[in-house]
Amino acid sequence: MIWLWTGFVVFVLLMLALDLGVFHRKAHVVTVKEALGWSAVWIMLGLTFSVFVYYGYENHWLGLGSSIDAADGLINDGTTAAVKYLTGYVVEKSLSIDNVFVIAMIFGFFAVPAIYQHRVLFWGILGALVMRAAMIALGATLIAEFHWVLYLFGIFLIFTGIKMLTLKMAHSDPNQNILVRLTRRFFPVTSRFHGEHFVVRAGAPASYESEFPGTVPPLPDEAVNQARPGTLMLTPLALALIMVESTDLIFAVDSIPAIFAITADPFLVFTSNVFAILGLRSLYFALAGMLDKFRYLKLSLALVLMVVGVKMLIAERLKQMLGSSFNFYVLGVILLILAAGIAGSLIVGQHKPHHR
Repeated sequence: MIWLWTGFVVFVLLMLALDLGVFHRKAHVVTVKEALGWSAVWIMLGLTFSVFVYYGYENHWLGLGSSIDAADGLINDGTTAAVKYLTGYVVEKSLSIDNVFVIAMIFGFFAVPAIYQHRVLFWGILGALVMRAAMIALGATLIAEFHWVLYLFGIFLIFTGIKMLTLKMAHSDPNQNILVRLTRRFFPVTSRFHGEHFVVRAGAPASYESEFPGTVPPLPDEAVNQARPGTLMLTPLALALIMVESTDLIFAVDSIPAIFAITADPFLVFTSNVFAILGLRSLYFALAGMLDKFRYLKLSLALVLMVVGVKMLIAERLKQMLGSSFNFYVLGVILLILAAGIAGSLIVGQHKPHHR
């Protein structure tokens, strides 16, 4: 089994190295066309991996499908494993869209130039993968030792879904984030961008004016003036990265229990999470400019959370009513909810009156 995990991690690291080291070696503004192309690539990889899951669990490669799945008490064969993987992938992918809204707000607040946004997202998502791997390992251990944790997860998801329905999205001030405040307290921070660097030395020339001619440069940097020459300083790009990491940690608190509602198999949980997160960067650049058009998307996501929460609470009853393939019906319900939210948003958007 260790070889399976090692091989998958090596594959992910190879894809990330190709992404940053080859295809995005030079900083540039990611166009919608490019983002859509990369989104298609990541989605294709995520869906294609379900074929490996099917044959791996069907033939018990390297021990796959040899233990009982604590989420529903079944031993996963090829079909059930593939359905659970795809359900988890769809749920995590849809929940990551909510992340896009917050990332857009963070980039807007810190005025991160479009040319550097991909770099922030790359390192932010790399950190997110590490954090989620630790949370998945912890969650799998808890469920293996204490099965009742699943019911707590289910109640938490239902509560979170209701909260999403009743609370309006607040545009909070990133400067009030505790991690940002601690960073500013213990590290000097420059107000100017220095290329794509997260850390610079005091006295280094700011690249803002040279790279963005015709724009208004930021106000005089008091931190640089007061710092001793050569002092290491964080740039606004670093603060944006810290915010992206901290918000993903918050979103992971919702999404990790959601995937455990579907399966407690660590390999299925981790791989579906990874493929969903890897496509978040391209998804951001594809959707950032038209987020306001999906007005019913948050409603759909809230309903999805409640559906998987209820499924977690009554998994045994569903298995008795629908048979061992009940996860397939759960996947269908989730896809139907998401499709209805997207279709409703587009229909309402077409009939919305235009103001001159």
